[in-house]
Amino acid sequence: MTQQHPITPPPELVQQWVDTYFGGRISQSNFNVDLAAQVAQWGADQELEACCEWLSVPCPSYGRELRNARRPKPPSLKEQALVALHAVATGANDMREQRQDFETIRRALEALPD
Repeated sequence: MTQQHPITPPPELVQQWVDTYFGGRISQSNFNVDLAAQVAQWGADQELEACCEWLSVPCPSYGRELRNARRPKPPSLKEQALVALHAVATGANDMREQRQDFETIRRALEALPD
């Protein structure tokens, strides 16, 4: 259930930026890719907040609705465990997914107070 943020520059674009700004003197690394993703995320978040603020002028709920649509909160561990339990109970996944589902259910159970 890992969810990658949709605002992640493709590796080719990151390499183009590295070549442009560093003249090809450094190679693309995980650090560069992670940094580029963080920069893209920051810029997208700034733009989203500006749009939400602008939309909130006529109606405050417009900005909230846009933010919720574009940056939904990830499901809670409880919600993930319920989805995993349903998948296991109905046999709706393969063995690899089943192991992940059991791990999610285990983490949710461990999070419960004794």
